[in-house]
Amino acid sequence: MEEKKDRWAWLKRSDHNYLVPFVIVSTTLVALWLLFFAHNSVISWIGATVEERNQEKEMARLQREIEEMDREIQNLRNNPDTLETFARETYHFAAPGDDVYIVE
Repeated sequence: MEEKKDRWAWLKRSDHNYLVPFVIVSTTLVALWLLFFAHNSVISWIGATVEERNQEKEMARLQREIEEMDREIQNLRNNPDTLETFARETYHFAAPGDDVYIVE
């Protein structure tokens, strides 16, 4: 019967004992670099995801505001009394014959 030759025998020799710690430290440093310091790091991805969610919320809020303004515009176009009330409240317009008082 032949003896099984250990594949990793070369690694177990005393003159290669520096190789395993070197590989572990190198791998750890590369992983830390990719996680925290690289241009496309995990931290950057998380920040971009948060920013994307915030912008989507802002877009939804602005879309609701636009829809509300469109309804208000349609109401002002179709109802003259609403337009008159809007003009008086917003721009302080007065109808002919109204008494205008200036308070200082």
